[in-house]
Amino acid sequence: MRDLSLQGARRGKKIRTTIRDDGQERAGDLLRHDFTASRPNERWVADFTYVATWSRIVYVAFVVDVFSRAIVGWSASTSKRAKLVLDALGMALWCRDRASTPAGPGLVHHSDAGSRYTSFAFIAQLLEAGIDASIGTVGDALDNALMESQIGLYKTELIKPRKPWHGLADVELATAEWVDWFNNQRLHTAIGYIPPHQYETNYYAQLQPQPAAGVNI
Repeated sequence: MRDLSLQGARRGKKIRTTIRDDGQERAGDLLRHDFTASRPNERWVADFTYVATWSRIVYVAFVVDVFSRAIVGWSASTSKRAKLVLDALGMALWCRDRASTPAGPGLVHHSDAGSRYTSFAFIAQLLEAGIDASIGTVGDALDNALMESQIGLYKTELIKPRKPWHGLADVELATAEWVDWFNNQRLHTAIGYIPPHQYETNYYAQLQPQPAAGVNI
């Protein structure tokens, strides 16, 4: 084959998204496989994945509210440095503030043990917002199962059906559209076959005081 200038098919290089930093002190696992929540902004899970494009690899990070399955923050970049996950967290905090449902004390942010999530800059951002960090156990594939499932939906519903992708701008635009659809239209079995934002709206509505019944004299 070599004499004929032919080569066998080569497998693409596997992209690693989780690279732990063994020298960095990590927070404990506060969730312990319990991906349930009684209200919005009680537990967030986060992770990032990659999308192969014609120009280069694009990394996409997500932050998901466990209560409603809503994607509260995301970001895309051609670099998987800490800024990728910081931007996703920043969007999540901004979106919650904008909706007058700010995140803060009482919220747990859960991720894997990747170096981006254990970096000083990321932990400092959590501390500034009053959010507790939770880091999954190294080597346990179930420690962030909900986020793995969410990324699986992203790949199945958007990335695979519409490939090939041209580059970062292409992925960003499509992801923004998909997140909007996911939060506002996609029905979820785990929350009673309604969209995430509707589920949260229903939750806050039932917290409002009911008008007092009229008193007849």
